[in-house]
Amino acid sequence: MERSFVDEVKVHVAAGDGGDGAASFHREKGKPKGRADGGNGGDGGSVIFRVDPNVATLSDLARNPHQRAVRGRNGQGNERHGSGGEDRIVLIPDGTVVFDGESGELLADLVGAGTTFVAAAGGRGGRGNAALLTARRRAPGFAERGEPGEQRRLRLELKVLADVGLVGFPNAGKSSLIARLSAARPKVAAYPFTTLSPNLGVTETADARFVVADVPGLIEGASEGRGLGLAFLRHLERCRALCFVLDVSSEVTPGDALVALRAELRAHDTSFDGRPGVVAANKTDVAETEDAITGARAAADEAGFAFVACSALTGDGVGELTQLLAREVERTRAEGAPSSHKLIRIRPEDDRVTVEREDAAWRIRNPAAERLVRRFDLDNIEALRYVQDRMVSIGVESALSKAGAKEGDEVRIGDIVFDFEPEDGTGGR
Repeated sequence: MERSFVDEVKVHVAAGDGGDGAASFHREKGKPKGRADGGNGGDGGSVIFRVDPNVATLSDLARNPHQRAVRGRNGQGNERHGSGGEDRIVLIPDGTVVFDGESGELLADLVGAGTTFVAAAGGRGGRGNAALLTARRRAPGFAERGEPGEQRRLRLELKVLADVGLVGFPNAGKSSLIARLSAARPKVAAYPFTTLSPNLGVTETADARFVVADVPGLIEGASEGRGLGLAFLRHLERCRALCFVLDVSSEVTPGDALVALRAELRAHDTSFDGRPGVVAANKTDVAETEDAITGARAAADEAGFAFVACSALTGDGVGELTQLLAREVERTRAEGAPSSHKLIRIRPEDDRVTVEREDAAWRIRNPAAERLVRRFDLDNIEALRYVQDRMVSIGVESALSKAGAKEGDEVRIGDIVFDFEPEDGTGGR
């Protein structure tokens, strides 16, 4: 069964949680409590997007919008560490752009076979008590819990990668033209919007090889979402050159058609104005007079574009058009591709401790402090003392005091609530 073309999808990705560390002691005859030997938990698997040239659409993700990686295994006694969870590798098409589903922030622009993006990072495995040994803490009776894996909502867009984009009104003959230019076999019929998704074809000459994209026909107002709107325009953003296909048998004059097409492109993205272009006056075999062809040539000259009259039906002029496009592609390749880049956005963790009033309590906001209360069993007195010492070193107590917190005040960190008991001069609480 033929798969539908999908170029935008919303997904939920969930990485695996880290495994818990083990609190265990070596057992020997005559030694009821030997050395700590609890192993570490394994790291959770990550959800990773990877560009695969054999994937042409986001349809698989549309059918499976929830992607989850595997949890890490828990540590065990005798210093047996838990295995890491398996990563979830999601194959995506070349040219996929990833946005944060909540804020709309651009996260990654994935171009090139094998390019990867960690969509959700697996949680770190917790340390077992063997890893928590210090000179002062010789027999820790506690271990760390694993960290939860990241969960995110993302929006993915596909922008097809092609050297040349065919631009024209519906029924201008773009699909017939790409069939002539390449081995592509798109659906062709004499009515508007035959093309509902991009068609890619590879064109070869004696000296060049380039990719041509036939995308859904453009109508006036497309930049505002009319017709197929933005679903059409985004697929032209990466094209090195544009080929404006004008129907010289249409009632719309070629000059007016070219002006309207360029206006819609400009309204979507002003960078289109600087994109190299070729004007192909198509359907010369059914043009009623030479005036339309002459008008198309004049419009191309005024815009500074190369011009060729052709017929996709008979093949007349298609060879000349191929050579013109090959020269434009070769020139733009030497200059660099438009708007094709890889972006991986890395956010450094904010280590500041902030204190806010929340109802009658104090709310601590600090990633390290929030991780501490998640990773330890605070009903264990040893673990609680360890966490208290770490809170002091992070600067939580100092920040609370500066904010005006008094002994006995309620303090909240993550889901944990406790009373503020500052250290006294001897380090006691």
